[in-house]
Amino acid sequence: QVQLVESGGGLVQAGGALRLSCAVSGNIIPIRSMGWHRQAPGKQRELIANIARDTTTTYADSVKGRFVISADNARNTAFLQMSRLQPEDTATYYCNSRSVYGLDYWGKGTLVTVSS
Repeated sequence: QVQLVESGGGLVQAGGALRLSCAVSGNIIPIRSMGWHRQAPGKQRELIANIARDTTTTYADSVKGRFVISADNARNTAFLQMSRLQPEDTATYYCNSRSVYGLDYWGKGTLVTVSS
C-alpha cells in the first residue's frame, strides 16, 4: 500500500506564501509523475501543478508564475511553493502520485485559507 501525507497548509493573509509538502511512503512503485490538485468549496477538484519523472513541470493558468512544484526523488517528497496567495486560492490541496503503471494514489488533503 502507498500512503501520501500532505502538510504545510494553514491560514495566510492575501499576498503571503506557504509551502506544502507531500511525503510518499509504503510499498512504493516507481513514480511517473506527482501533482497537486485543489478543491474549493462547491467546485470540482482541479489539477494545478504537475511534475514528471524527468522534472518537466506544468501549471494551471490560475497559478502560473505564482506557484512552483518540485520534488526530491531521493526522499519521495514533493513540494508546492505558493506565493502571492489570493482569497481565490482558498481550497483543500491534495497531492497525487501516479505510478509508472498508471495507478493513482492520493493524500487526504491539507486546507489552505487565504484571508483578504
